[in-house]
Amino acid sequence: MNPTCRNVLVVDDQEVVRLSYLRSLGSAQCEIETVPGGDEALQALERRPFDLVTLDLRMPGTDGMTVLRTIKEKWPESEVIVITGYPSIESAKEAIRLGASDYLAKPVGPDDLVNAAARAMLHKEWTLRPDATQSEETSHCNDAARGDCRRAA
Repeated sequence: MNPTCRNVLVVDDQEVVRLSYLRSLGSAQCEIETVPGGDEALQALERRPFDLVTLDLRMPGTDGMTVLRTIKEKWPESEVIVITGYPSIESAKEAIRLGASDYLAKPVGPDDLVNAAARAMLHKEWTLRPDATQSEETSHCNDAARGDCRRAA
């Protein structure tokens, strides 16, 4: 897992799923907090920011899509992986449209979860990082007007 993964919020109404994700991501050197529902997830986010949120869609109380929408409005720097036992094309499209970095169908194996988390953290790193390609290109441009601008290889 990418070292930028400092803390993860696992949101699922099934305790066995929360414990499984805790073990999988804990082995990837992440600090993990688990909560059983959407309302608790939003309360946890109010207390402190999370690099990554794994989010179930169907839970009692506030559903996952509502939580996803709120996370992206209030904490857009948090990456969200939607994980659902009821996958559909419609919910996948909606989750991605709302800003989820990934959409996985249960059951999710440990490697799949760790790989999705690593992709999300890489996405976060590139989103928050200045455009390195632009800087490299600029450093190779002596005089663009004379055609001396070379694209970095």
